[in-house]
Amino acid sequence: MNTKNVAPRGSSRPATPDAGFDAVADIVVAGGGAGGLPAALFARWQGNDVILLDKAPQLGGTANKAAFWYWVPNNRPMREAGIVDEEAAFLRYVARLSRPQSYDPDSPTLGKAQWEFDAYRAFYRTASEAAELLAERDALTYRPCHEVPDYWSQIPEDEAAKGRVLVPAGARESMADGGKVAVASLSKAAYRDGVSVRLSHRVQRLVIDGGRVVGVEATTPEGRTVRVGARKAVVFATGGFTHDPELRYNFLNVPAYGGCGASTNEGDIIRITSRSGVQLRNMNYAWMCPIPLEKALCRDPEMSGMFSVAGDSMIFVNKAGQRTVNEKLPYNELAQHFFKWDPEKAEYPNLVMIQLWDQRSQDHSASDEYGRLIVPAGQPDDHVIRGGTLEELAANIAARLDSVKAHTGAFTLEPNFLDNLRASLGRFNSFANAGVDEDFNRGGHPIQFVFNGPVKDDADNPNVTMAPISSNGPYYAALVTGGTLDTKGGPRTNVQGQIVDVEDEPIPGLYGVGNCTASASASAYWAGGATIGPIISQAYCAANAANAETPVALEPVAV
Repeated sequence: MNTKNVAPRGSSRPATPDAGFDAVADIVVAGGGAGGLPAALFARWQGNDVILLDKAPQLGGTANKAAFWYWVPNNRPMREAGIVDEEAAFLRYVARLSRPQSYDPDSPTLGKAQWEFDAYRAFYRTASEAAELLAERDALTYRPCHEVPDYWSQIPEDEAAKGRVLVPAGARESMADGGKVAVASLSKAAYRDGVSVRLSHRVQRLVIDGGRVVGVEATTPEGRTVRVGARKAVVFATGGFTHDPELRYNFLNVPAYGGCGASTNEGDIIRITSRSGVQLRNMNYAWMCPIPLEKALCRDPEMSGMFSVAGDSMIFVNKAGQRTVNEKLPYNELAQHFFKWDPEKAEYPNLVMIQLWDQRSQDHSASDEYGRLIVPAGQPDDHVIRGGTLEELAANIAARLDSVKAHTGAFTLEPNFLDNLRASLGRFNSFANAGVDEDFNRGGHPIQFVFNGPVKDDADNPNVTMAPISSNGPYYAALVTGGTLDTKGGPRTNVQGQIVDVEDEPIPGLYGVGNCTASASASAYWAGGATIGPIISQAYCAANAANAETPVALEPVAV
């Protein structure tokens, strides 16, 4: 995403309203992505004047690169189809996965903190209302995906394992371009319905009067300061801190090299609200996914996370040439395997893994969707390493690793890489021929077939997620590491979207939505769309609560 017109950071010290405002609205929304656009629309439809400020030169944020599945429990198509999705069962499912060590089905809050439990329940009760309102107002029409299972559909707590996923109605059949469709539709509705959109305006600090947030200061790329007043509330929806190295290094519990969130996601809210006594939560967690190492190192703004690893005649191996993971796991779970710590060697042996495939997968699994690294002819392929033989491939992988060693702690192949690689291929091929992965259970759960990607039509293949890797070249490879879709920590909010202070009291006039705030999901990724579904619900709740605020008297002194 182009950020050359984004203003640099300024001071986080709150301002006072003494100097007046350049513009005033009932509600000011900071951020124009999957949280900010719905929040602005919901607020506008209640009759509020709304100003939306986005620091990028275009709307959409990370949603521009997303498939934009959104996970909506007990949605209308489910109810119409007779699919039962009871609240109590839903709460057990999400609580079981979020901090499983504390899950207690006999506890009134299922073993969770009260704020987390309240967030789950509010999501269940409001997500469908929010989705239907967006559809009714022609801001985000959808089609249901009745056959898409949740990521953990196999566990007994998931009593409604399919049907919660919705996608934008205009998305292609594969659903990969849903983000572009959603952003276009939501943006069109915002302009149509009178939201005042101001791009390339980076919110820098709060304006506070008597303890209440009454506006923000923002800067333009030219360095001009703009003061925007909010009679009722300021709603932050500015994304996580994926692209702030200092925050990432000091708060994430894994050594991630970055991620595929919008390059404007720099944790602005953390700095801006730091003097207001906000209560930070879950700063160590992120929505995780594998990412191509070299694109992460150069901060490629167009980089996508690997949401679906394509190829049947394909495996991941580590620097020792050993296969260490089920390559078809959901992306959040797959990403965790890069950060396993070896206490004997004091290293992360899987920090960089090698995705390896043969000509079969190159011919039949190439795709430009979901961040897949097996790309069609004519697509950018600088990440691809080639070799006519395994020996040549190994030498070229070693050379590529050497070219990035300054960023990886001199990570390199182990001397026995080639021997172990041959053994790994032989073992994998035996599993592929039998149709059962005895090491990692590839193809063992329903969601793994969703993430298989295109493969050769082979009626004799007993497990479509696996096919034997050829004993003859050419071979292909790419360097992969773990990264973030975006982070999920920040100021804690209540179910109304109000940001709370260290004493659990709402900060008057200050709201937060989405990945800039703390997610009650903790380490869990419940299902496809379990980022955007709750965000839309939060936007709905925040807009409703902000609408009910008693307005303060503010008038602009300049236009």
